[in-house]
Amino acid sequence: MMNGFFPMIDLELRPNRQVVPAGTELWRVHQSQYAPDQFNPRLADIHFDGGRFEGTVLDPYHSLYLADTALTALAESVLRSRPFERPHSKRTIPYRTVWQRSLSALRTRYELTLVSLVDGKDLAAVCQDSTLLEDESNYARSRRWSSEIRAQAPDAMGLIWESRRNRSQFAMVLFHDRCEHGTGGPLEVLPDRGIPDLGSRAGRERANEILEPLRAEISEPVWP
Repeated sequence: MMNGFFPMIDLELRPNRQVVPAGTELWRVHQSQYAPDQFNPRLADIHFDGGRFEGTVLDPYHSLYLADTALTALAESVLRSRPFERPHSKRTIPYRTVWQRSLSALRTRYELTLVSLVDGKDLAAVCQDSTLLEDESNYARSRRWSSEIRAQAPDAMGLIWESRRNRSQFAMVLFHDRCEHGTGGPLEVLPDRGIPDLGSRAGRERANEILEPLRAEISEPVWP
């Protein structure tokens, strides 16, 4: 629940829900120091640094970003602002983007009720438009609205939206304080399905195979 440190808006939200069934396979790119099913304990700055839908000191939930496929998870993590380049008309992903990072496969242990931000009517239901998902310059606003959605949809365990970097596929975020369950955490790790070290030669090769349909490739490391 919200801590109530700042006033709520005077708009009535009518969030649409989408249920992710138990047993659904999902994917995640994360820092290798975290377990595949571990929520990120980092809280974002209220006004500046932090992810689009991370918690803040005013609404201190931990977050866990996921995607519906391995390709979507990689695209959401490494393709931001990457242009197509000569001579091969591909997008080159700097090695530092994947250093000390992993790609993990997980499966939902139980149903997850998420607020849908997938299309125009979903966004209108929470008094927003595509700017909520596409504006790269004002994540603080998105975090503020995530808290407002949480306040007006107390059953929501997270959010789901269309991936910007792999259209027609989906990205999502879970809220740790809404995913407590008697049978344990919301996700079960699927061993031997992911890439434990994206920065290794074998990891880069496998990741590049996955990224090939989006014409993207992780570069070789350049050591000083």
